[in-house]
Amino acid sequence: GKQVNFRNVILIMTTNAGAADMARAAFGFTRSKREGEDHEAINRQFAPEFRNRLDAIVSFAHLNPDVIGMVVEKFVLQLEAQLADRDVTIELSEPAKAWLVKHGYDEQMGARPMGRVIQEHIKKPLADELLFGKLKDGGHVRVVLVSDEPVLGVAQERIGFEYVDGPVTPKPEKLPGKRNAPRKPKSGGPGGSKGPTKPLVKA
Repeated sequence: GKQVNFRNVILIMTTNAGAADMARAAFGFTRSKREGEDHEAINRQFAPEFRNRLDAIVSFAHLNPDVIGMVVEKFVLQLEAQLADRDVTIELSEPAKAWLVKHGYDEQMGARPMGRVIQEHIKKPLADELLFGKLKDGGHVRVVLVSDEPVLGVAQERIGFEYVDGPVTPKPEKLPGKRNAPRKPKSGGPGGSKGPTKPLVKA
């Protein structure tokens, strides 16, 4: 057995205890009431010996639309990073992001379905354009929301794309930074040699 130092470690554990209670309608319940139910679920699932070793218990609520929007942006940025070697940049419009937030989040599953929604509505359509279409030589694509003909009086919306002609301008965060010339080590400092303070030979 190899000995390790466990003194400066913060151990974070997650559990789905209380998830069934969170899935129920919370009408008439305050946040403190919901947190009380979360702690009751922890007490039911874990032994007292284990709970006594916990320093804190943090209860998580459902994600709000702003946080889900950040998850959408994260997926799109990851996709853009994958396409960087093909000189393809992606811009996500606000209506398209709102559509992805609505269709990629589930109260019981959280943001897990978001990856499948991005795969189905963005990655697959762009794959054909990358191989044989408008993005085979690179370019800029804008993800937008397209409105189709209403069906039975219900508006139909889907994800669409707008392609910008012309050379791709790298985004500021992707531009290479300026490299400064390496500094010469100072005399007497780290990496430098300390000169003699007295003459080696007397005059």
